[in-house]
Amino acid sequence: MVAGERVYAFIPDPLPPKPPLELTAQRQQLLERATLALGRLDSLTLLLPDPDLFLYAYVRREAVLSSQIEGTQSSLAQLLLFELEEVPGVPLDDVVEVSNYVAALHHGLRRLQEGFPLSNRLIREMHAVLLASGRGSEKSPGEFRRSQNWIGGTRPGNAHFVPPPPSYVQDCMSDLERFLHGENNPYPALIKAALAHVQFETIHPFLDGNGRIGRLLIAFILYHDRLLSQPLLYLSLYFKQHRDDYYRLLNRVRTEGDWEAWLDFFLEGVELTATNAVETAKRLVLLFQQDEQKIQAVGRRASTALRVFRVMRERPLVNLNQVCERTGLSFPAASKAMQTLEELGLVREITGRQRNRVFAYHEYLSILSEGTEAL
Repeated sequence: MVAGERVYAFIPDPLPPKPPLELTAQRQQLLERATLALGRLDSLTLLLPDPDLFLYAYVRREAVLSSQIEGTQSSLAQLLLFELEEVPGVPLDDVVEVSNYVAALHHGLRRLQEGFPLSNRLIREMHAVLLASGRGSEKSPGEFRRSQNWIGGTRPGNAHFVPPPPSYVQDCMSDLERFLHGENNPYPALIKAALAHVQFETIHPFLDGNGRIGRLLIAFILYHDRLLSQPLLYLSLYFKQHRDDYYRLLNRVRTEGDWEAWLDFFLEGVELTATNAVETAKRLVLLFQQDEQKIQAVGRRASTALRVFRVMRERPLVNLNQVCERTGLSFPAASKAMQTLEELGLVREITGRQRNRVFAYHEYLSILSEGTEAL
């Protein structure tokens, strides 16, 4: 009973599913194609002049997309402005939410790199960072819920879906943790990630932030299980573009036990997302090469302009103080080099101010921002 109303909540069986998944020849092919695409994504490190540069930008793009699914309106440019301590031009809560997501991702990554296990403790730590400030900060950051939540509707009685009662959450999450550690798991890491994501979303262990943590969990499983040497696979754009299918298939697992339809959808998403990430990286490498050639053609001014350009490659939105810090150039020299990049059409000043100006490497930003337009 919740608030005097009889409510039916869903308590999932522990993973792996019973009966076992039907891994037909067609499904095995999907798994192989997705695994190959992940291998190509992982070899990006050989293609990029600086893999961390791509990770920096890609993580922020993912933060914008994952938060948009929850209803925020922040764009990638607005997040970068906020990180520059500039006023971003959208409700501050929206940008704080996205910025916290970046921080949660980095926290989790750092802990895994230090050898900390992928565990409920780590999931709770990341959640605490995610809800550290802004919207949701009053909803028990870092703690599994002690009250009933629901999805859709105005109360549990008319909800679209009611997750397990709070008294079951700890046991459900302990079962999930055992599965993450490989206990009784006969499946490869990609299938493990697909199953764990549904299970986490079904348990809905937090009062807020479940969707964002659940999507991060996919990337972290693939990184933890060494399918990726950097957490570069993020499915938020795919889930955003196929929202209705995503929610319908999650529900089908719960109502009909149809794990296979979800797995097909997930593996197709992995292949598509990994392939698109590789294409994006190739486009960026080509863009950087072409723009470097344009700069080298300006003669004597090229060397300082190139130093500033390399900062813009790392941070597509910067102010001149940042450029001075990163290059060691004087303010007048940095300003003059930036003017050269403006004349070449590579950067634009975006504030319209005379002082504290902010410059954008607009072509780079526009490639990264594809698909992040608000719904």
